[in-house]
Amino acid sequence: MTNQSRAYMFAIAAILCWSTIASAFKITLRFVNFLQLLLLASVFSTVILFLILIIQKKIGLIKKTTRTDMLKSAMMGFLNPFMYYVILLKAYSLLKAQEAGTLNYIWPITLVLLSIPLLKQKISWLSILAVIISFTGIIIISTEGHLLHLEFKNPLGVALALGSSVFWALYWILNIKDHRDEALKLSMNFLFGTVYIFFLVLIFSDFNSISWKGVAGSLYIGFFEMGLTYFLWLKALQLSVNTARVSNLVYLSPFISLIIIQIALKEMILLSTIAGLVFIVGGILLQQVTKTKP
Repeated sequence: MTNQSRAYMFAIAAILCWSTIASAFKITLRFVNFLQLLLLASVFSTVILFLILIIQKKIGLIKKTTRTDMLKSAMMGFLNPFMYYVILLKAYSLLKAQEAGTLNYIWPITLVLLSIPLLKQKISWLSILAVIISFTGIIIISTEGHLLHLEFKNPLGVALALGSSVFWALYWILNIKDHRDEALKLSMNFLFGTVYIFFLVLIFSDFNSISWKGVAGSLYIGFFEMGLTYFLWLKALQLSVNTARVSNLVYLSPFISLIIIQIALKEMILLSTIAGLVFIVGGILLQQVTKTKP
């Protein structure tokens, strides 16, 4: 088997894992509140990420961590998993899985917009068109297709789902400037983020009403959303001859996710959701085209 074939296998495995997460979020939120879910999932994922460090024989890198590195991880951990998932999971508690999961895929466009002031990048007219196309998809999903009336079914949930993309994009912009080993910095970031989440639960929630079903769902999310899937995706990128060959496959995830949502949650997938998703992904792919032009 060639390295490229192995890359596709790892990429597809990661995409299938991510495609189940919207359903896993909604199911688990039936048994725990969003803060409890996040704490449990973050603890599990942090353990998994440190195990990956051990498996890759990189645990010794922790000894080389400087005070500046610790401050970076403290800031990065605040953005993700702390702020990103607190906002995203609250959005999931307010919206249908198909809405929250689909709107979450707007982050590549948010990344482009934030790169203008933060990375001093110029934006082309084609990129502006891509943003408009994706934004149209957001309006379609948020209004459930009632574009003329512009009646948002759950404006707070929509705002939170879109707001989470800002923290995710900020996280990856800062990640570009952090040249530490990927596995090390992700593990340290999640360690700090988990500490923040612990104190948030201590203040605004409790540890008494957590059922075993909530623990099981959180374990699944921590394993497949935050932990193992990172390793699978990283391996796919490392083995691929060209990262574009596997990175574009990620846009299959929201479409597969809608199928799983319909089966697992019995949600009727609205035509407006599918149409909006096509606009969002179309805008993102158009943005990718602008990057490849000389």
